[in-house]
Amino acid sequence: MGKHFFKRHQGRGSYDLFSNYNRYLPGIGGMFMLFGLFLIGSLLGSIVTAGLQLVLGQDFVLEYGTLISYPVMFIPPMLYASVKSRMSNIFDKAYALDSSNFGERGGLVAAITVSLATIAAACLMEPVTTLLPQMPEWFEKIMNQLMEGSPLWATLISVSVFAPFFEEWLCRGIVLRGLLSKTSPAAAICISAVFFAILHMNPWQAVPAFGLGLLFGYVYYKTGSLKLTMLMHCVNNTMAVVLAQIPFLKEADTLMDVMSPWAYACTYIAFVLILACAIIIIQAIPQKEGNLGGCDRVDNMSDLPTSIN
Repeated sequence: MGKHFFKRHQGRGSYDLFSNYNRYLPGIGGMFMLFGLFLIGSLLGSIVTAGLQLVLGQDFVLEYGTLISYPVMFIPPMLYASVKSRMSNIFDKAYALDSSNFGERGGLVAAITVSLATIAAACLMEPVTTLLPQMPEWFEKIMNQLMEGSPLWATLISVSVFAPFFEEWLCRGIVLRGLLSKTSPAAAICISAVFFAILHMNPWQAVPAFGLGLLFGYVYYKTGSLKLTMLMHCVNNTMAVVLAQIPFLKEADTLMDVMSPWAYACTYIAFVLILACAIIIIQAIPQKEGNLGGCDRVDNMSDLPTSIN
């Protein structure tokens, strides 16, 4: 039996990172616990950064500190979620963190659709962000250091790889998936978007993060695909980094600062239409019976440690 069990489950279970969390479906209380552990991880990241500064100097920390400390912030919540999943009753319902329910059009069309939707949604958030108070000089300096203090490749790894992977794992894969099992889809998407916004810990990032979090959450609810939401997150962050490298855009807060009112109005309408079409396409994706939104119901045995004995 041991050999057959191994052959049947090899490549899954404890060998698959995401399947380690299949049986953990946190509610509101679990969400607060995860946030607390994220704060602890942030403290650990600060300690690591301070240690690096003592050993390797301030210049090294300015260039590579975020690249090293960022993953540290997610270690406590990842360990906690893994333990909670393994402690769950074997007969509890389990749902995959990452599924591939892309509908008849397939994954490529879904990827292009959500990427365009992300660009459109990010630009449509601009009028809202202009209502926020002016960013304090000290905070703006910190943000500039994060974007410009590191080599471009290090910045891209931090914001275009690490941030999409870890934040989508936490905000959609764990929090939203758990909330979908406890409350209505609309409430789950909204609460997870608030969680995503608070995770950024400042209003200048939190406000657009909430808007994008609603879109990311909707896509995850319909498809169950972390691959898609990670792609969307990557597209948004990479776009921000690339635009920050363009000289005449560095001093511009929004597109309104570099476009005529007429051109901006036409562009804004175009983005509204793009986002509307994308939502119609995603909405048309059917959901399978027994799934949690788009998240596939999985065999409870498939996420247990495998054995060849």
